[in-house]
Amino acid sequence: MTVILASQSASRKAMLEAAGVPFEAISGDVDEAEIKRELIGVGGCEIAGILAEAKALSVSVGAPGRLVLGGDSLVECCGRQFDKPKTREQAVEHLEFFSGKDMHLHSAAVLMRDGATVWKTCELAKLRVRTLSPQFIDSYLDREWPAVSGCVGVFRMEALGVQLFESVEGNHFTILGMPLLAVLGGLREQGELAA
Repeated sequence: MTVILASQSASRKAMLEAAGVPFEAISGDVDEAEIKRELIGVGGCEIAGILAEAKALSVSVGAPGRLVLGGDSLVECCGRQFDKPKTREQAVEHLEFFSGKDMHLHSAAVLMRDGATVWKTCELAKLRVRTLSPQFIDSYLDREWPAVSGCVGVFRMEALGVQLFESVEGNHFTILGMPLLAVLGGLREQGELAA
């Protein structure tokens, strides 16, 4: 049976396709901002996990017996949590704030069946942002906006976003937006992939 990906994320779809996982993508109806308002003071991995579960649940209730994969990524920098930028101006503000600092990317994934979580994980990646000049930020966004408007952290590592960083610690797939190796293990545990 095909897994349901509770997301329209291009990077998550591309990872599953490349890994040979049969899936269909169905977006759920989740008010992420409302959920986050109730989670003030909660850590990044926990928030990402709660959002991943909410997304999976919103799809799982209408797909009896099906395995649903929910995912979420959250960026923290200097104790502040960041959402996807809503405007180019906000993207500039985020990049100026990240400049010369460590960014922590939390990437959570959940597998749910019939509204019950059967597996979950969260991984952390640490990315050191180099010092970014205003000229670089403008030219970067000239080429990457609006594609990065859907990216927490304002970058696509598989594109020009790699130029933002001095160093990266963590799994490549986690940085792309889903802890894929762990997810593949979870799918094998649930009998969706051959062991």
